[in-house]
Amino acid sequence: MEQVVIDTNVVVSSVLSSKGNPAKIMKLCLNDLIKIVLSNEILDEYKRVLSYNRLNIAIETQSGIIRAIEEVATIVEPTKSTISFADESDRVFYDTAKASNSILITGNVKHFPNESFIMTPSEFFRSIIGELET
Repeated sequence: MEQVVIDTNVVVSSVLSSKGNPAKIMKLCLNDLIKIVLSNEILDEYKRVLSYNRLNIAIETQSGIIRAIEEVATIVEPTKSTISFADESDRVFYDTAKASNSILITGNVKHFPNESFIMTPSEFFRSIIGELET
């Protein structure tokens, strides 16, 4: 089963719109068709960002998505890498993906090193389709 680490921007996008690749990815994760991997620090960031007033996400929706993620996720505690990040909060996603040999799915690939395991939601779906065709 494919393992993925999902950046917060993808989780938020999936909650704000039920259409599009972020929502499809979350649906695959929540239906346990792909395995979501995260750390406690990532889970805390999900909670914090989903609660931003400007996003206007109902408390019930926030707690529902967090509960659903917790039910299917594998929790790892990654070792902190030494590479440089412009935004230090991105490091935990990179480190968690490296530690678990997972794909990192993010809407902000430019914030991360140029590595093959880091993909946008659309790149991830193109890779899945390619795997299904072979």
